[in-house]
Amino acid sequence: MRQAITIGDVSVKAGERRTIDLPIARLYSHNDMTMPVHVIHAKKEGPRLFVSAAIHGDEINGVEIVRRLLRLKLLKQLKGTLIAIPIVNVYGFINKSRYLPDRRDLNRSFPGSYKGSLASNIARLFMDEIVGKCTHGIDLHTGANHRANLPQLRVFLDDPEVERLALAFGAPVIINALMRDNSLREAVIEKGIPIITYEAGECLRFNEHAIQFGLKGIISVMRELGMLPKRKKEGKRLREPIVVEGTSWVRAPKSGIFYSLFGLGATIKKDEVLASIYDPFGENEEKVISPVDGIIIGTLQLPLVHKGDALFHIAPFEKISGRDHLTHEDFAEELNMENILNIDKTV
Repeated sequence: MRQAITIGDVSVKAGERRTIDLPIARLYSHNDMTMPVHVIHAKKEGPRLFVSAAIHGDEINGVEIVRRLLRLKLLKQLKGTLIAIPIVNVYGFINKSRYLPDRRDLNRSFPGSYKGSLASNIARLFMDEIVGKCTHGIDLHTGANHRANLPQLRVFLDDPEVERLALAFGAPVIINALMRDNSLREAVIEKGIPIITYEAGECLRFNEHAIQFGLKGIISVMRELGMLPKRKKEGKRLREPIVVEGTSWVRAPKSGIFYSLFGLGATIKKDEVLASIYDPFGENEEKVISPVDGIIIGTLQLPLVHKGDALFHIAPFEKISGRDHLTHEDFAEELNMENILNIDKTV
């Protein structure tokens, strides 16, 4: 029989599943606040995986992904331990805010300290009580305010185990992204624990396709780790993910009303018109021109912009690894949103 796992002051025995309310700082109204943690500690040995969401309190797609994950009957076959944290930034979630009450970004506060700010305290608690008990991690995010992301992973591919998880997840785009200072991903990697970050959809909105894709990706990773049995028959999926070594933003050349001609997953050519920006009278229109051949992996959803606002997040073809044999048309077919969203979502 496996040893029990302890989160906070709660011990979960092998073969048990429990929801734990991990205490965090009270509200100034004297109301208690807790971070909800659900633990499934299987009888059989295996990896210990954490799946976290809403580190940014307004990024709610991940909350729904975790909810659906925990309802799967498939988890009765689990080996190892699944620790699911659907709402890390509870304060931000309640207030529909990306940030904590102290206006700090929790995902720029790791590894944290119990002697620091509220954000620093929560980050340290998460590192000690969650990350320190696990062998692998998946962190769920969406685009920031008024921005939507194509389903994608942000990972550190120099780590072979991270690369294995990323390929198993099956997102259409994998970005070999530099570490953000004081991010959860940086802190976890520095502890020698492989972690992948899933980005899809936009904040404060449920995106069904992003949710389904994320759920399927987590299950695929758990199968790859041996936590769940392999499927007898694999469903339809992309030929292979597109691995990007660098991305760039196209920004607004002027202030005005933004009218986009392209959506997520579109392939674009250098010097192609991506959008128009004009004033409320329809005068002084200016075109937004693509600086490169590439793929749109993120877009602004709000049609009101100021000069310098980020409009399109692009993965340039020249920075895509190992796909030199594919033409512009190949990429267009492979990353067409209909093709992406028709991928088998069963688990």
